[in-house]
Amino acid sequence: MTESRALPEWERISVLRAESEYESVKKEVRVAYLIWVFSGIFGGHRFYLGDTGRSIAMLFTLGGLGVWTLIDLFLIRGRVRAVNRARRAAVMARHGIIDVAFGSERRLGG
Repeated sequence: MTESRALPEWERISVLRAESEYESVKKEVRVAYLIWVFSGIFGGHRFYLGDTGRSIAMLFTLGGLGVWTLIDLFLIRGRVRAVNRARRAAVMARHGIIDVAFGSERRLGG
């Protein structure tokens, strides 16, 4: 039988602080789709997700004459997940926390 080990209070606070920071920078799928509806042809949703280079390309080509805009309809959800995964990893690394698939674990000896 394995015992679950509780984090010391200072580590728990560190994890909560990191989670709070992540929540403040995380992107929402609904917001990305809403921006896509109103400014998709200009790449507004890509600006929201931090894809500045592609956003500028969409801005000057009117979304690749609408082709990129339509393709993005199917790609936005996955792109939001990828952006959030990268942002979460960066936040957790900044706080010295190893982020595992189903939770967070404090790095030992670090």
